Amino acid sequence: MNLNDTLGYWKMELKLESLNLETGNIYPAFIFGTLAYLITIFFNMLVLTTIVFTKSLHKPMFLLLLNLPIMDMIGATAFLPQLVTSIVSKNRAISYPGCFLQALSIHIYGTGNLMFLSAMAYDRYIAICLPLRYNAIMTSNILIRIISSIWLVTISLIGILLALFARFKICRNRVVDVYCNNPSLVKLVCEDSSVNNYYGLFTIILIQGGSLLIIVYTYIQILLTCAITKQSDARGKALQTCGTHLIVFIFLEVNTAISLISHRFESVSPYLRRALGVSIVVFPPLLNPIVYGFKTKELRRNIIRLFRRS
Repeated sequence: MNLNDTLGYWKMELKLESLNLETGNIYPAFIFGTLAYLITIFFNMLVLTTIVFTKSLHKPMFLLLLNLPIMDMIGATAFLPQLVTSIVSKNRAISYPGCFLQALSIHIYGTGNLMFLSAMAYDRYIAICLPLRYNAIMTSNILIRIISSIWLVTISLIGILLALFARFKICRNRVVDVYCNNPSLVKLVCEDSSVNNYYGLFTIILIQGGSLLIIVYTYIQILLTCAITKQSDARGKALQTCGTHLIVFIFLEVNTAISLISHRFESVSPYLRRALGVSIVVFPPLLNPIVYGFKTKELRRNIIRLFRRS
């Protein structure tokens, strides 16, 4: 691709899939989308600031949890403002740079979420199965390495994924999803994109398969430990904490897998694919802070304390 082509693409407009909203549903949809975004940002910022400004929460579990609100706000900000703007303006056009940035942000959000949920599962595994060695294993240095490694791997994998797309000439301008993502961007290309498809499958297997293996292993070990433990209160507390985490992970894992793989099969309903795609970027960022904020007693207590102090 030469310089003129590159400059031309930066001025190009793409068309996102129509929302097919009736006239009477435009403003309710705009209000719902705006409220969803504002609530998402508020609750995620609340969890974020509570952990940052509460010294008693500077523990491995909460410092790993701290990254989820950041990822959730990246995902929500990449999708919802553009969506509500297009609803009220009745214009589904998006610039090529905007589309590229949206795809980059949404993939970083999804990948980072899965990897941090896996890291949190590992943390709970150490805390429940190896409690006497917890402080020796989850040291500050190890925690910094885990967090920085996740960010580095996430940005590197997604950066390469979209860099492979950027080398192509685009021959179409209609995006087959309600927001930009790698599978829908690749469909804009008329050249051989087999390398992109293979790398996309590689990232799905690595990220989702790897996360699933970690979750399965850690939760089997946790359940075995809980079955052996005679203290019912400790067992109940462990299962409650892990149960919440598992629900969040399964929802994101299943929806993401179906949404990404469905692009490879023409027989899959595009409406199902779009509905699952939207659920990935709307519901986890909206529900994660509520679930973790109210289900985690220590975090909930400090959120209430922060409100009283304010």
